[in-house]
Amino acid sequence: MSAYRSYNSGGYRPQFGGFSFFPPVLKNIIFITVGAYILQMVFQSGLTLGGQPIYNWFAKSFYLWPIGRPEFMPWQLVTYMFLHGNFMHIFFNMLMLWMFGMELENTWGSKKFLIFYFASGIVAGLANLFIAPMFSTPGPTIGASGGVYAVLVAFAMMFPDRYIYLWFFVPIRAKYLITFFILLEVFNGISGTMDGIAHIAHLGGAVVGAVWVLLERRGSIDRMLSSVGKKKSVSGGTPTWESPPREAKFYEFTSGKNRPKTDDPEFDESQKRIDDILDKISVSGYSSLTEEEKRILLDASKRIHPDRDHS
Repeated sequence: MSAYRSYNSGGYRPQFGGFSFFPPVLKNIIFITVGAYILQMVFQSGLTLGGQPIYNWFAKSFYLWPIGRPEFMPWQLVTYMFLHGNFMHIFFNMLMLWMFGMELENTWGSKKFLIFYFASGIVAGLANLFIAPMFSTPGPTIGASGGVYAVLVAFAMMFPDRYIYLWFFVPIRAKYLITFFILLEVFNGISGTMDGIAHIAHLGGAVVGAVWVLLERRGSIDRMLSSVGKKKSVSGGTPTWESPPREAKFYEFTSGKNRPKTDDPEFDESQKRIDDILDKISVSGYSSLTEEEKRILLDASKRIHPDRDHS
């Protein structure tokens, strides 16, 4: 399955523009998840400690166990997201996360995407703990699918007419394909099918994806993050405001801190303006830019990549 940007003319082609192909939060999530999977495989190879298989301890500590079981611990609402049952499980989860999460992080900014992903996974875990037992027998749960379903729903709501190429050659609009996935999860979840898949967790993540986008459209997410990110702190009796660091790199510019000085004041001023816009994207996402700011970035991208199609 692959994602393409659609146009009014009905044509489609790959289009990532000047955005980061592997934005930082998404890259780190995938690296950590793959690392955790490799660690699982090492432990499952039969390593023992004190005569006991290490993997028994690992599973008891980091799987998400049902409430009431002695193995349950609160931190498992986070750790279960990074563990997977087999290669195909992690492969498809990470593929979907990269394909659809890339544009979300590029649009929202890294900080917002990070909070979104973890909130989705935690709520998916809570749904699995409190709602799933109504429909099926509870058991230990692992996998990033709750967060991935949140990403899928958010993508479908933000880019409903984007084409997704099923099996790389069947074009289906995102709103239709992902709606089908959700309906399938609803059916499997309420029917109590014993297929070993946490369908209720998937739906919990999907709900977070839908609610997040609705709040984002109203500006509520930015207001909530702003109230947290701009806490007033006192250092040496002097009030200061905490400012989040730049996290996302969208265009191939050198940051102002490391960029060498030039003898062209006009160039330096233009570069400073670009740095300010990049800082704004990092905090509030690309959608927060004015038309003038978008035009400045597009012009700068054309200067750096004159052979790239920027239409």
